[in-house]
Amino acid sequence: QVQLVESGGGLVQPGGSLRLSCEASGINLGSYAVAWYRQVQGKQRDLVAYIGSGEQRNYADSVRGRFTISRDNTKNTVYLQMSSLKLDDTGVYYCSVLGHDYWGQGTQVTVSS
Repeated sequence: QVQLVESGGGLVQPGGSLRLSCEASGINLGSYAVAWYRQVQGKQRDLVAYIGSGEQRNYADSVRGRFTISRDNTKNTVYLQMSSLKLDDTGVYYCSVLGHDYWGQGTQVTVSS
């Protein structure tokens, strides 16, 4: 049974930083492309960043230069380092294995002064 568990969300002031984690069980994340999505209440989930199995990375224009996606295969975990956070970064962040219907439960990020 595949499980993805996100953690690391919280309340942060504009300009602050957070690191989200997506820890997996039942699947070797290192063999798959993994993505982070953000969902604002009432809106669709938007792709924020993904990392390929070959370590290629891509980012939404709105976060490029501020967010970094990475993975630690020894921990079977994918991270999203978020810096210079803005009010618009607020939302529930989900990780997902691309091409498979595997999702975590999400972690709330709130950027507010």
